Amino acid sequence: METGRWRSRWAGWSGPRARDVLIVVLCALGTSTQAAVTWLQYGPAAAWLVIVPGAIGTAAMWWRRRHPLIVWAIAAATYPASQALLPLGFALLTIAIRRRDRVLIACTAVTALCLITPNPVKPVFDIATVVAGVLGALFWALWGAYVGARRDLVSSLRDRAARAEAERELRSEQARLGERARIAREMHDVLAHKVSLIALQAGGLEVNPGVGAERVEQTTGLIRSTAREALEELREVLGVMRADQPDGTAADHPQLTPQPGVADLPALAESSRAAGMRVTLALQELDWIPEATGRTVYRIVQEALTNVHKHARGAATDVSVTGWSTTGAAGEVRVRVTNQRPVSADTLLPGSGVGLIGLRERVALVGGTLTAGPTADGGWQVDARLPATNKPSSGNTAAPANLPLDQQGPAWLAS
Repeated sequence: METGRWRSRWAGWSGPRARDVLIVVLCALGTSTQAAVTWLQYGPAAAWLVIVPGAIGTAAMWWRRRHPLIVWAIAAATYPASQALLPLGFALLTIAIRRRDRVLIACTAVTALCLITPNPVKPVFDIATVVAGVLGALFWALWGAYVGARRDLVSSLRDRAARAEAERELRSEQARLGERARIAREMHDVLAHKVSLIALQAGGLEVNPGVGAERVEQTTGLIRSTAREALEELREVLGVMRADQPDGTAADHPQLTPQPGVADLPALAESSRAAGMRVTLALQELDWIPEATGRTVYRIVQEALTNVHKHARGAATDVSVTGWSTTGAAGEVRVRVTNQRPVSADTLLPGSGVGLIGLRERVALVGGTLTAGPTADGGWQVDARLPATNKPSSGNTAAPANLPLDQQGPAWLAS
């Protein structure tokens, strides 16, 4: 722990240039010591053979980071005369830090040969010199290789951490965008239909001011009840969204009603009729379809009726929900909402342009397809096909969805 603390302090106090200065000073001290020893043993002439080459090798150490091979070559060329070990050793260490390949092997071998070379002043060649030279070259090379490998590891870990942080931010941003899209889709599904009904009912009062007090009272009651239902559904959606948050608790949404399904379609059609629309509903009993498919069917019909409220008010609308399945086999549900050509081309409410986009997303989530477009008589049709797997306990077989309504049997609830 204490060693790591001092290492971190040293890394904070010193930079690359500070370490270069330290290495140059150490090399100068080593060369001066070698020159002093040679002066005492062999005289001034021999000392100058150490000082001049040693000074050249020591000065070259300042550029060891930029040109490590050139600095090493200078140190290796001046070593036989100067016998200055530190410049040659630090030059080899720098190469080992930068690269660990054939170049390092060749430089290590040449360094070992330089260390083995006898001193010109006192040429002595024995086995101890060979062993010492080889071990010395390996020491500097292995030291530099360790430092370089550690630096590469730290750099790779930093890169991985940076990439992981960037990926985490990207996933977080994608999650936020997905959550925004989900909230927008749910809010659109919940509010668009109710608000369009309120606007349709209020518009009826506006264009017919003399309908009578009883009719006004009935219509205002419908507006009040529709607004209350919209607020309740909005509270439920917000409660579900809040439940997805880490700090969401059950107290935030103690009473949430089930999500609507196929069984709620008659009430949906009736609310449109109460607003003055002519809606014909042909609904087959589809209790065998999964809950997610039933909820998607409801949202398709709800969005289609909402668009009729907005853009084709007064147009007669036919809604048909059919399906077929066999015991133990996959089935299909088909939803068609067709309205006739509207009398007026103006719109009651502005459209956001995201309703059909949201429907296609919902249908795609359950593996179905959706098409929407004008009909030959000037109306509009929304047609969706949803795959559905019947429950194992369901033993009934419904008629195929492509048969006319009058051939579907007694299971139809027509209104």
